[in-house]
Amino acid sequence: MDRRRLLALLGAGGLAGCLGGGGTGSGDGTGGGDGAGDDSSGGGDGETTGAVTPTAGTANADGSGAATTAGEGSGEGSSTGGDSTGEGSTGEGSTGESGTTTGTQTPTATPELGAVADHPAATGIRDQPRKGSFGGHVILTFEDPSCVRCAAFEKNTAPKIESKLVDTGKAAFVFRNYPVVYPWGEPATQALEATYARDEDAVWELADHYFTTRGQFSMDNVYSRTQSFLDSETDLDAEAVVDDARNEAYDDAVQADIDAAEAAELGATTPIVVLFRDGEFATTATGSVSYTLIANALGEA
Repeated sequence: MDRRRLLALLGAGGLAGCLGGGGTGSGDGTGGGDGAGDDSSGGGDGETTGAVTPTAGTANADGSGAATTAGEGSGEGSSTGGDSTGEGSTGEGSTGESGTTTGTQTPTATPELGAVADHPAATGIRDQPRKGSFGGHVILTFEDPSCVRCAAFEKNTAPKIESKLVDTGKAAFVFRNYPVVYPWGEPATQALEATYARDEDAVWELADHYFTTRGQFSMDNVYSRTQSFLDSETDLDAEAVVDDARNEAYDDAVQADIDAAEAAELGATTPIVVLFRDGEFATTATGSVSYTLIANALGEA
């Protein structure tokens, strides 16, 4: 993965967005929401205010597209996005002289994932670390282990997602790597993919270690600290994991996450949280993203 190419494509907004500012979002509707604060950036354990800005809706496989985002909390109002529906068309296949059958393209949506499977950010979603089962809401995040706002999200928001939505069977939480902030996030991402290839439980442990101790990492020590953690806290062959990270053995997996973010034009203000309500795209929020914003967007407030 070429970090310089990625940052050139995304611009400088990623680093600035991760280091400060409230959360932002996009969807068919608009609404206010409060974002999770972070003690590393002066927010403490409280919440800051995030805004949601409207963009055009995304059409579903059946020809309809609608998303609702309600903002609430921190004195913000709420509003509901408009629905847009259209008729899908189905044509019968026909056989030409060459014997080739032509017809309408079959949608990629499945009963389990609904229209989630058609969203570019969700390409390859089944191959990502996940908590919970598909079939309800989907909370898809793009995070950088070196990002201060991602660390705040994991500290303040992710536990509420797990206890109130994942553990109750209402939602699946999916994690994608997105190294766009500090340089050490790139080898850390390689280590996360090498770990995930061996043990899904261990990848959550390593990600949590990065987020909770991010201030102690640098390009000079990321490999040694990663190996030390895996040696002491998991049953993995830590040396083999770090060797794979150094050699970028799982760079295809890293690149797949980056490609998904680029295809969805998500930008580089992390964390990026893409929300699907009962299989339909609802909104995208970035930066300081609180549980309140997520719950409102999913109709779980």
